[in-house]
Amino acid sequence: MPEDKKVDYIELPAADFNAQQAFFERVFSWSFISYGPEYHAFTDGKIDGGFYQSDTVSLASSGSALVIFYANDLESLEKQIVGAGGTISTATFEFPGGRRFHFTDPHGNEYAVWSDNMPVA
Repeated sequence: MPEDKKVDYIELPAADFNAQQAFFERVFSWSFISYGPEYHAFTDGKIDGGFYQSDTVSLASSGSALVIFYANDLESLEKQIVGAGGTISTATFEFPGGRRFHFTDPHGNEYAVWSDNMPVA
């Protein structure tokens, strides 16, 4: 049963469902279900969502919400994202409490990844 007053589902635009699915399966181990040519649902085992057919992109600079992932090893995940076809849009930077970078998926939607693990000097 869904939890009261908690984020329950996220929907994002996508033009090429195959590219989106391949990227998120490879990098984040998401599972997908196709509901036809205009919608593909996903789960990461904790949160569910879907990609709807659209040529628009989700960018924070355009007012879209920013989905932020957490990673124990920021550098390793960055390499996986690039290796799977993602693009780093903002290089890793430090902020009080951690570090993060932003990336876009194969469709062009923007996300961020943060970690409170600092690199060993």
